[in-house]
Amino acid sequence: MGIQDTIHRTLRSEIEQQIKARGYTLSKLGELTGINPGNLSDMLNRYPHRAITIGQLDAMAAVFNKSPGWLYELYEEECFTQGKVSRPRVVPYLVRCAEVGRQDCIESVVPKILENHKNVTILLAVAEHLFENGMRKESAPFFQYVIDTEKDSHSERYVMALYRLFLALIGTNSEENWKAVIRFDPYRKRLPEQHQLDALLQLANICFTLHKWEEVEKYSDELRELSTAIYQDLLRKKRSNKGGDGLQTERHLVVYFGQGFLLKASALQKQGHYEQAKTYVNGYADLGWFEGLDEIGQAEVQKFKEYAVANSFALDILMGRVEVLAEYVTFLQEHPDELLSGLVTILTSANKHGFSVETLLEQFASEIHQFDEYRNPLDMDRHLRFRYELAIYLIHKGEYPSGVDNILRSLGLARVTNNHQEIISCVTLFETHRHYASDKQKKQYKNMMEVLRNV
Repeated sequence: MGIQDTIHRTLRSEIEQQIKARGYTLSKLGELTGINPGNLSDMLNRYPHRAITIGQLDAMAAVFNKSPGWLYELYEEECFTQGKVSRPRVVPYLVRCAEVGRQDCIESVVPKILENHKNVTILLAVAEHLFENGMRKESAPFFQYVIDTEKDSHSERYVMALYRLFLALIGTNSEENWKAVIRFDPYRKRLPEQHQLDALLQLANICFTLHKWEEVEKYSDELRELSTAIYQDLLRKKRSNKGGDGLQTERHLVVYFGQGFLLKASALQKQGHYEQAKTYVNGYADLGWFEGLDEIGQAEVQKFKEYAVANSFALDILMGRVEVLAEYVTFLQEHPDELLSGLVTILTSANKHGFSVETLLEQFASEIHQFDEYRNPLDMDRHLRFRYELAIYLIHKGEYPSGVDNILRSLGLARVTNNHQEIISCVTLFETHRHYASDKQKKQYKNMMEVLRNV
């Protein structure tokens, strides 16, 4: 009797032991698990055995009060028949291993799958399943297996795996996000156009949170250029009755076109090029001329109109035009999603031009309190900037305890996001105003620095 049969019998003997311990018949087990008793008999008694699916094993584990992943280490051989991989069994098995954290089983079975490099499609299927079902972190190792196995770095499979890995690795850690950008950047133009649009938008947004303004400009320029070319090509095909199925993108085409202008304007604004930024704001202020707008597209055009109003106000405020502040505040009240970025803008301008915003801070006190709940990387970056600018504002007003508290809160956010540039800015700001800090605040700062040193 071969090794394979021994392992099969071991898997089945464990199941049989549980059946015996509970005094179950196969009919009773079938009733409890939803598995046909005849199929159970074939799994346990027939030779050669009927294969057990991972779903059936999970069903039995639940009936036997076993934890998720029960007997997974013995299930591996169910995935191989006469040296060949059973795709219908191994894909669900690896997906479940990833879901329940059985990394040991993954590390054991993957090398056996890859003894034939053509089986890399199996790992790609697992990766895509996990990715599409929201388990991006769990999908990352499988995309890495595909990248490491695929020999042709120009193949669509290789580039798509790199792209998916890039998306899977994006999180709240600024350093890791930048590494992901650097790794993927050289391959962005090898993607199919519909994915290239999404990739450029992702790259620009990540670089925005990292304050890499030149990179934001580069990607937004490419985004405008590509979306314009695709739009013009679609119009030509439409007018020559060669429409086809159109381009399948995650967002409406008008989004990529508008975001190309919006991100360019935002990057220029962050660099203090306010007048130049205004010309790009005008580029997305009214996109109603865009052909092919369905209901979703029209809604996106309306969003861009609102963004343009908000950003026009922001540019005026940053240039010191305080006379529009009341109107801007009214806009922020009507558009709460813009409040955080709006307050950052107002505080930045107040620190530069010396006007008072105490009433405004009191007015939005409850909303400001909710900023701590934000977990989106972009919102966390904005919250960090808000605390940093608020600290400067309060210190200038002589409100030293609150000012130092906000330096520490800003530093805490920079630490959570692992943003080294902002950590340095916060440390510099604290050290400049250390003499205003209480003993308690100095102790808190010291503890935070010790954590940073040990990371």
